[in-house]
Amino acid sequence: MLPLEKEHITNIAYDTVIFGFTGDKLKILILEYQNSGLFALPGGFIRRDENLYDAVKRGVRERTGLDKIHLEQFHTFGKKNRDSSYPFKKIAAGKGYPITSDHWVLDRFITVGYYALIDYNQVKPTPDKFSDSIAWHSIDKLPPLMIDHEEIVQKAIEAIRNDLGKKPIGTNLLPKKFTMKELQKVYEIILNKEFRRTTFQRKMLSLDFLKRHEKLYTGAANKAPYLYSFDESKEGKE
Repeated sequence: MLPLEKEHITNIAYDTVIFGFTGDKLKILILEYQNSGLFALPGGFIRRDENLYDAVKRGVRERTGLDKIHLEQFHTFGKKNRDSSYPFKKIAAGKGYPITSDHWVLDRFITVGYYALIDYNQVKPTPDKFSDSIAWHSIDKLPPLMIDHEEIVQKAIEAIRNDLGKKPIGTNLLPKKFTMKELQKVYEIILNKEFRRTTFQRKMLSLDFLKRHEKLYTGAANKAPYLYSFDESKEGKE
């Protein structure tokens, strides 16, 4: 059954770029719609009785199983030629749902982009009722995405790069305690550049949003690194 117009706000939707860090790669969740060959970002419509933010959080929770989610609104996509009618026709046909040419989901939509940073190891990817699957894809090896979703991904990456210097972006991408090497890897992958270890550590400590803990002893011959966590009292402060 397709979403009912009387239950949802028309002509506006949301799309989310859900990032997870595997330890050496940055990945995002991509849906594949049933019997259509279409790939897309997880998104959805806003119910008339809910806030936009609550709708986005609900959608991410349903696709990941997580409730504690870091969400950032980063851009609104509303070009006059933004046409979602063809994909929605294919999605409806793939599910065997009849759809008339004047159905509200075939109209022009403005979508609000959010990015979500989540702990890769805690996610249980769950497809919605229209999807065959939802799976992790490396940001440099994405399948062809419908409508303007490739542009949405690129805008999300730009937004994260811009936010890196302003807030502790790794809060949800890394375990609660992590090494400086793991944090450096996150920054290098997002920014697509390498840093000198000493320079990076000096910079991170100067930002004053890390707390140092005990050393990580693994039994290896190399020097044991310290563990760090993000100081929650400093999150969101520039």
